[in-house]
Amino acid sequence: MFDFSFGEIMLVGLVALVVLGPERLPKAARFVGLWVRRARAQWYSVKSELERELASEEMRRSLADGQHVMRETEAELRSADAQFRTGLSDTAAEVKAPVAEARANAVQSRVHIDAAVPAEPTEQFLHAETTATDDVVDAPRQDTHGH
Repeated sequence: MFDFSFGEIMLVGLVALVVLGPERLPKAARFVGLWVRRARAQWYSVKSELERELASEEMRRSLADGQHVMRETEAELRSADAQFRTGLSDTAAEVKAPVAEARANAVQSRVHIDAAVPAEPTEQFLHAETTATDDVVDAPRQDTHGH
């Protein structure tokens, strides 16, 4: 706190001895010591209070920075979620379009098939069917094993 050399302290002690005398010097030394202790205690009290305030302020700043980082991270996560959901919707739409087209083609093909094949066989259809079957039955059998 205060920087006194040994020579300076000896000079102050010698002046105090001459001014106060040997009877009052011990009492004055105790009095000065008491005030120095009080001043030192007060100084340490102010110093520790100041350090606590600075630590508290630093902690508040750190907490505010942490909250700011958390808000930024939350915003980034929400943005990523929105992008993911948009991509998922786009992918679902890309998949649904060919499926819907295939279904429409299947329904349309079935309509064409249903239109081409009558619901009940007609005489002409029955005759063509029996002729094709008879041709297969009457065809000569070919030996596939070489006998």
